[in-house]
Amino acid sequence: MSQHAIEVAVAMATGESLAVIQRCGFSVADPVDVNFEPEPRRPLVFDWDDMLPVEWPGC
Repeated sequence: MSQHAIEVAVAMATGESLAVIQRCGFSVADPVDVNFEPEPRRPLVFDWDDMLPVEWPGC
């Protein structure tokens, strides 16, 4: 599948314009990449007490 075909398919599925999808940078995941995590992470927030970014526990 070409990059353009991916972008067109995502644009059709989401209803977004092709220009928006192209700016987002969609691509096919490499099945050989074992570190690929398809599930989104929780949002990061900044813990001002520890001065570190941490995952938001409320999601």
